[in-house]
Order: sequence, then structure tokens, then C-alpha cells
Amino acid sequence: MDSLLDTLQNDLERALALQNILLDRATGKGDDEVAYKQLRHYFLNSTSLTNHLPQFVRTCRSLSQFWQYIKQTESYAPRRKIIWDEFQPLLDFLEHKNASPSDILITDGLKSYDEAGVNDAWAKALERRLRDPEGAITAARSLVETVCKHILDDLNVTYDRNTDMGELYKLVAKELNLAPEQHTEQIFKQILGGCSAIVNGLGTLRNRLGDAHGTGRKPTKASDRHALLAVNLAGSMSVFLIQTWKNKII
Repeated sequence: MDSLLDTLQNDLERALALQNILLDRATGKGDDEVAYKQLRHYFLNSTSLTNHLPQFVRTCRSLSQFWQYIKQTESYAPRRKIIWDEFQPLLDFLEHKNASPSDILITDGLKSYDEAGVNDAWAKALERRLRDPEGAITAARSLVETVCKHILDDLNVTYDRNTDMGELYKLVAKELNLAPEQHTEQIFKQILGGCSAIVNGLGTLRNRLGDAHGTGRKPTKASDRHALLAVNLAGSMSVFLIQTWKNKII
């Protein structure tokens, strides 16, 4: 028999299911201990979601413990309000209300490629952007590398798996007619040269500020703005490459 987690299609549905389980317990309508523990365990083990969980979910390991907390509020209506209010940050996050417009556009652009590895890499970069700048920078560079390798695989172009980021991008750019030397107009040469510089810059930034290498006694620390720049640049470049590839095969 499938568990509750298997029947829910996404994290928003899981969050709403968890909220409903607690609403039922708070108003005497049900006591689904197994489902509560499954969902609580799921969210606690998601590094991007656990900080958005209500405090009482993080601290109450069972519905019995939750009941000891919520019964201090005497009537049903205030109990419902407590639960709804505490779940709002998680639900807002899952509905992208706190995401920037560029996040949504890039997410939609990457989903159009329908490649799990690419979308997983983007999700990891977004996940780490605010809480782990070094990891976000590494994930941003990995996103572009993943996109390049997927496109080369689709084109049946052979490459060394250990080829550095700059060389991988050169191979993709040549196949997609994005190399500066393939164009005569100065504006296109300039823009496409800038694209190449961005990709090479992401690799250099990863080496200097990312978490892919060990550090000395006085490491240079990445900040949120560095992570924001790296993730947004990587996302924009990845969507540009994917859309160019899709136009090529139409």
C-alpha cells in the first residue's frame, strides 16, 4: 500500500496535508499519527523547507505532544488561526510568493527542457542561495556544466567528462552558432563574447568562493550578493542555451 507521501504530487500538497492533520487534531476530528510522523520527517529532512516549518511541528514529535501544546488555547477558532498563521511562511515559500520574477521565469524555462538533472541543479542553487552562499556558487557553476553536457549528449558530440567549464561551453557555443567568431556584426560578437566571459567567470568564482575546494586559515567568504549574482547569471545563461538548442531542433 502506498504511503501518504506517495499519493501527494508536490511539496505544496504535502504541506497542506500536514496542516490539515493538525487542524483535525486541534478540533477533535482525527488523529492520524502515522501520516503526521511521515510528513514531519519529510520536511525536517529538507534543508530548504525545515526553517519554514511552524515551531510546534519542529518540536512536537507526535500528535500527542502537539495536543498538549494546542489544548492550552481553549476554543477551536483560535486554534485554527494559530495553525493557519504558523503555516503561512511555508505555504508562501512553496507558492513562490517570496520568489523574484526572474526565479519564476528561469524555473519555467528550465522545466521546458524536461531534464531531471538540469532542474535538480537549479533547485539546489535556489535552495542554497540565502542560507549557504558558498554552496550556491558551486551549484550555480554545476548548473551550467550540467546544461552544457546534456546539450552535447543530445547532439551526440563527444567530450571528455573532465573537460573544464570553459572548454565545454566552447563546444556547445560552436554547435549552437553562439561563438563570437561565427558572427560578423560587432554587437553580436560583443554580446556572445560576454556570455563566454560569464561562464568562465562562474568557474573562477566557484574556485575562489565556492565550497568545492578546501580553504586555508583565512578563507575569502562569499556573501549573499555573490550567491545571488552567480545563481541568477547561471540560470539566465542556462535558459539561453536551452532555448537556443530548442530553436535549433525545431
